[in-house]
Amino acid sequence: MNDNAPPTSVGSGSTGRIHPGTSCAARVVRVVAAVLCALGLSAVAASPARADPTAGGDLQVAQTLGDRDLTFMLRRVTGLPGPLHVDVLTHRGTAAGTLRLGAVPTGVSADRAEGSSAGTTTSRASVRLGGTPGSYGAALDIDRAGPWELVVDDGSRTSRIPFVVPGQATSPPELAVFGGFVTAGVLILVTLFVAVRVRRGAWVLLPAGGVVAALAVAVTAALLSASLPPPPQPGGQVDATNDNVTDPYAVVRPVTNDYSRPPVSLELGSYPATAGERGTLRLSVTDGATGLPADDLVVHDGALMHLLVIGPTGELWHLHPIRTAPATYEVRLRLPAAGHYAVSAEFARLGGGVQQVRSATGLTVADGPEHNGPARGGSSRNGSARGGAPALPAELTPQGPGTRTIEGVPVRLSAPSPTAGEASTLTARIGDTPTLQPWLGMVGHMIVVGPLDKADATSPTRMGQAAQGAPVWAHAHSMGGDMSGHSAHDMRAAPAHDADAIGHGDAGGMEHGDADAMGHGDADAMEDGHETGKGDGHGAGTGSMSGLMPLNGDSPADETVAAYGPDASFVYTFSRPGYYRVWIQAERDSAVLTVPYLLRVSPAGGAR
Repeated sequence: MNDNAPPTSVGSGSTGRIHPGTSCAARVVRVVAAVLCALGLSAVAASPARADPTAGGDLQVAQTLGDRDLTFMLRRVTGLPGPLHVDVLTHRGTAAGTLRLGAVPTGVSADRAEGSSAGTTTSRASVRLGGTPGSYGAALDIDRAGPWELVVDDGSRTSRIPFVVPGQATSPPELAVFGGFVTAGVLILVTLFVAVRVRRGAWVLLPAGGVVAALAVAVTAALLSASLPPPPQPGGQVDATNDNVTDPYAVVRPVTNDYSRPPVSLELGSYPATAGERGTLRLSVTDGATGLPADDLVVHDGALMHLLVIGPTGELWHLHPIRTAPATYEVRLRLPAAGHYAVSAEFARLGGGVQQVRSATGLTVADGPEHNGPARGGSSRNGSARGGAPALPAELTPQGPGTRTIEGVPVRLSAPSPTAGEASTLTARIGDTPTLQPWLGMVGHMIVVGPLDKADATSPTRMGQAAQGAPVWAHAHSMGGDMSGHSAHDMRAAPAHDADAIGHGDAGGMEHGDADAMGHGDADAMEDGHETGKGDGHGAGTGSMSGLMPLNGDSPADETVAAYGPDASFVYTFSRPGYYRVWIQAERDSAVLTVPYLLRVSPAGGAR
């Protein structure tokens, strides 16, 4: 550019001259614009997502409410104020009736007015349950973020299910990104104004430098936001309050901490009912360090608490007690036989992980007037009481691997040569079609108790007492969910953790069995834990996780989806040799089938 050029008109009647520094200002403006475009694109590519650590899928909670086994689906609240849609899923044999629902805010707040409605029902609705299995829904009004309780009343007892409605919080990195770009935009306008109006071009460098600084702050915050730890999740890692749900960044500092809590103790209340009578079992959970009530259990595997009860006949109950008050739970039972019942509970404490706690005493049920009377009632979805003498029907008598029929459904178990210390794959084919439903978020469940003395493992009257002192109680899952119905071969999975070490034994059983087709198990097969037929290696596999596990914050499939199986495979490592009682559970045709087995685990090294 020729700095000695004649004056240039900049408007009608304008005779001003461009200062020699103006060309420098123009170059600065062009550079700033280029930098803005380049950094803006990079910031958009690296911009953080909405900071909502509690956002996720729907909440699924199983409840044994009186004589009903129900699953409550609390659909996510997508806007505030807005509706909370509650779907109640029923199972085969669920009695018709009406449930009254209520939404109760429970969170405390530093603002007295904000927490004034805690404990008051703000919305009510009714759900009329039909006599056929299915989904029955209602909607409740939610007007704020924070911790809530869903109150469920069936007319004789009330369950309280805690849940958290997340808020939409803006993280500090997001504030830095937004503030940086807004500041840069304002300073660009200032730069243009200075470039046009100020005669000394050097003044343009001041706002232009501010633009660069603001962009640098915004882009740096955007790039570093992915590596910064999120605040602890209210209701998942720390106690939820109105304040930390609304803005978890404002009340929790620093953002990196150990939020673990000590284990809890399980206490059983008295159970006065005799054999054949219905009674209520009350349970309380207390902090293992202080002895105070621990009202911080969170939903784990679709329930606040999984209660396992093993009777003297070897019958298994897998129940989900209702929360009736802080740290207090109850479940209604009709135990059919006199004798000892072993009791175990599995739950997860907020910030404390999953634990399985076995009752130190269990239950002892006295003989009742109906103990020797005729059997009455039917088997429920979890193997509930039948009444009569302490003997199981033929279909609930434990057998070895092979084919048997449970409630009209053929079930074949393949358990090739389980050996202590080695990962074993147990594959149960339940029916012949891929119509299994996910129960508690899983295709199948496997309860393992042992090792036991052979006489106790096969006794019709001593199983409860034997289970009380068994070294291993484990709960493993078949988590695969191939909905295609095609076969999957030899998809090897890692063994489950040793239940002796952690008390849980949860396994992601994603392996298709080595053999599917078997003959009926004979006595030797029952003792040795081998199938007697040859496997064909075909069938609907459970190798794919895509059909069951949630993706991108979506919810997993619920029990209304009958498209899994028919194979449910479990990978488990038996820590010790001996006899084990195994129960496999899966849902089909809206009923949970409980299939008992007896396996003999060989010592390591092939010794018999």
